[in-house]
Amino acid sequence: MSGARIGFIGLGIMGSRMAAKLADAGFELTVWNRTTSVARQWAAEHRAAVAATPAQVAAASDVVITIVVNGEQVEQLLLGPDGAAQGASEGLLCIDMSTIAPATTRRIGEQLGQRGIDFIDAPVTGSSPGAESGTLTIMAGGSAEQIARAQPIFDVLGAKTVHCGPLGDGQSAKLLSNAISATNAAVLAQVLVIAQRAGLNLDALLAVIESGSAGSTISKLKGEVMLTRDYQPLFRLDHMLKDVNLALDLAAEADTPFDYAQQTRALLEQASAAGFGDQDFAAVIEALQLRAPDQD
Repeated sequence: MSGARIGFIGLGIMGSRMAAKLADAGFELTVWNRTTSVARQWAAEHRAAVAATPAQVAAASDVVITIVVNGEQVEQLLLGPDGAAQGASEGLLCIDMSTIAPATTRRIGEQLGQRGIDFIDAPVTGSSPGAESGTLTIMAGGSAEQIARAQPIFDVLGAKTVHCGPLGDGQSAKLLSNAISATNAAVLAQVLVIAQRAGLNLDALLAVIESGSAGSTISKLKGEVMLTRDYQPLFRLDHMLKDVNLALDLAAEADTPFDYAQQTRALLEQASAAGFGDQDFAAVIEALQLRAPDQD
């Protein structure tokens, strides 16, 4: 796919960094963002073109990547009145790197396919540091041929691409993986609240956790953040709540209980209601602080 023209829709925390990696690798980019000023500033810094609509993005591109908040946005941006499908030539490849419901992915794929447009889902994990360094893990769903076509792009964005299965299976893998991350963070938060109330040295406790079998990527990324209460968003709490809800929907479709995710959802909902929805999901600890007895 050397020399492919890439359209990039969504320049948020993840998208702006991922698009920058592609620009640095020499791909010709046309971008669109809901806030036009953000797109113009990003394009000026990275020598990219700005389109007025997603349809114009598609008209200027061989591949269109979307990475936005939810399935409704993906559907509108690809299939809506000014969506990418309106400006697409037959053979366009659309890659959705958002995290959305597998059923929505399959429905979008069916409608794009009727217009001669290929579609794969490729959500990512690795948060904004992975996006900036190009070390994301990409969970791809679609045909082997379509994923092979996208692989040169994935090689720039990630350290590992996993072909999870047919269209929608990348989303299923991402949702279940995120449910583990969210639950891990909730358990870590509970431990830190208990330790604080017990008068333990929290820095020492984190050192023990990270050096033993209890250690995890979450403990390394979120432990210190929880102690300092500096919740600059790498992954917004409300976005994680959305993903946990979708994971629970997936569990329901499989007729299988997911007790831990249900408990984690309750905590995320409490933290969101307390005003932490736009902060990093490490702020789940605030819900636990509210529940703990006041010792002042």
